[in-house]
Amino acid sequence: MKVTQLSIDTLKRAQERFEETLDQMSAEEANTMPHPLIKSVTWLIWHTARELDYQISELNKTEPLWLAAGWSTKFALDVPDDTEDWHHSPEEAAKVVVEDKKLLLDYLSASIDLTTQYLESLDEKSLNDIIDPNWTPPVTRQVRLVSAIDDAIMHSGQAVYTRRLVIGK
Repeated sequence: MKVTQLSIDTLKRAQERFEETLDQMSAEEANTMPHPLIKSVTWLIWHTARELDYQISELNKTEPLWLAAGWSTKFALDVPDDTEDWHHSPEEAAKVVVEDKKLLLDYLSASIDLTTQYLESLDEKSLNDIIDPNWTPPVTRQVRLVSAIDDAIMHSGQAVYTRRLVIGK
């Protein structure tokens, strides 16, 4: 199995976990932050989709789907398009509210599709290419991809935990 295929399969498991979690919740429950420091399932899915979208778009040298495919307009959130959601305070995270769970899953799916297409297009030798020399050690394509996929996996587990806190199962 190629490393890129392993990465795709791993990412698909995170997607399945998000889908199963959201399927067990109402939109209101998904938007609930059970504690100020525990972000909502909605925020976790939205952030994961954006993180994949922005990381892969940068690697692809394309405009993020958030802007190019109109997701920003579809979501119409009370946060700026250039928000650094990984730094969101509890107050900022609470602004990420959606009434349409399908919209949320569609953006996640689009971001995962973008990531999958990118991974399928790679020559595995390019995984060692340095893409950001501003770190010590410099960041390779592989490190960036592992970081993005690891973030998705982590947040999908957090979504399961948050669902349990909100609805008790």
